Amino acid sequence: MSKPKNPTELVDRYLQAVRFWLPKTQQQEELLTELGDDLRSQIEAEEEELGRPMTAEEASAILKRCGAPMVVASRLGPKQYLIGPALFPIYWFVLKMVLFWILVPVFIFIVGPANWANNGKDWGMAALQTFGDLWSGLFIAAGIVTLVFAILERTSAQAAIACKFDPLTLPSVQRIGRKPSALKTVCQLIFGVFGLVWLLLIPNYPVLILGPAAAFLHAAPVWHKFYIPILLLSALSLARSGFTLAKPQWEWFPPVAELVQAVFTLILLNFILEGWFPFVVLTEAAKNSVQYIKVAAIVNVSILLSLAGAWLGLSIAIVIQLWQLMTNLRKWRRAGQPASLQAQ
Repeated sequence: MSKPKNPTELVDRYLQAVRFWLPKTQQQEELLTELGDDLRSQIEAEEEELGRPMTAEEASAILKRCGAPMVVASRLGPKQYLIGPALFPIYWFVLKMVLFWILVPVFIFIVGPANWANNGKDWGMAALQTFGDLWSGLFIAAGIVTLVFAILERTSAQAAIACKFDPLTLPSVQRIGRKPSALKTVCQLIFGVFGLVWLLLIPNYPVLILGPAAAFLHAAPVWHKFYIPILLLSALSLARSGFTLAKPQWEWFPPVAELVQAVFTLILLNFILEGWFPFVVLTEAAKNSVQYIKVAAIVNVSILLSLAGAWLGLSIAIVIQLWQLMTNLRKWRRAGQPASLQAQ
């Protein structure tokens, strides 16, 4: 990580760090603007006294006096005293990570299937039991996290944060609307071509997807129904990569195209899951084999769980992509919009 070259870059990095901990409110940009103006005024006053421009090392002393970004964000943001104004931003961040990004997936993908098996594959009872366990787990985890931060609040943790803070180690500013990497786009295009060719070969060469099991398994009618839409989605991915490579100045295009493709994929998954069983069926010669029947059942359940996981992942991704797109649009509007967008 490179060090800032001048006080201006150092202040920009500092404001970016404060923004990360500051609650997302309508006043966020106003607060950051006021903080930035105050810091720049202090630097200008110091430069007038010195009679020369300050170095980044000298300006870092002003930022250190101002405080660590997390502490400053707690002062600027709404007064939250459950834990304390200094530790509340990081407490809230950790709490959300533990509850929604760790605990909820564990219950959905681990505890839920276990309850389903224990209740004789009764979906209703398994869902009810999983929801009850999840609710209890959320309260217990929230209590533990709160207790840990309450203990930290009464120790010297805040003083340690302030002492260890070094403005010169702040990460570089992440620019909004940066042009996508050409290498990344080319790789996406190449893998997209291979993926489309693979899909086109599957009807004649099922071994490409089933492996040795193609000797006694073949695709169920559901795949014949959705084969063309899957090909169209693959072609759409190729077109997206091609346009991104041909028009790198269209900074708005990649996030919009990714969001559109994710929505179409989620719609297709919904249709597939509505009439889900079976995904593979036995050939005529293997229909009377108990061993092959068990293998087919395992394959069908595995495909079902994979599609359900993909549906959940896409749902989360769409929400995140939509939020990021809206955030970028607001920032582009405040900044006067990218030239490439104005030219359209």
